[in-house]
Amino acid sequence: MLTSKQRAKLKSTGAKTDALYQMGKNEIDEDYIIQINSALDAKELIKIKILETALYTAKEAAFKLAERTDSEVVQVIGSKVLLYRKSRKAEKRELSKIIEKL
Repeated sequence: MLTSKQRAKLKSTGAKTDALYQMGKNEIDEDYIIQINSALDAKELIKIKILETALYTAKEAAFKLAERTDSEVVQVIGSKVLLYRKSRKAEKRELSKIIEKL
């Protein structure tokens, strides 16, 4: 569980990044989850744009993705979702180190 300070830091970091993935009219399938897991391992914090044609609202998609990827929803704003998970790869944990200090 993230503290309010950690969430604030992640929000400010996420505001500067572009969406890595889009989610459209397709169901959240295993291939999509694999891609999101890989991105979370590499970057720890990712932004996903939920298109108007999606089967889910941005909030619904955020919580479904977080549950299936064992990540945390940092923010849902408009059609953008920000997810965070500490990387499973020790060498990729730059953001985690900053967050843990807060």
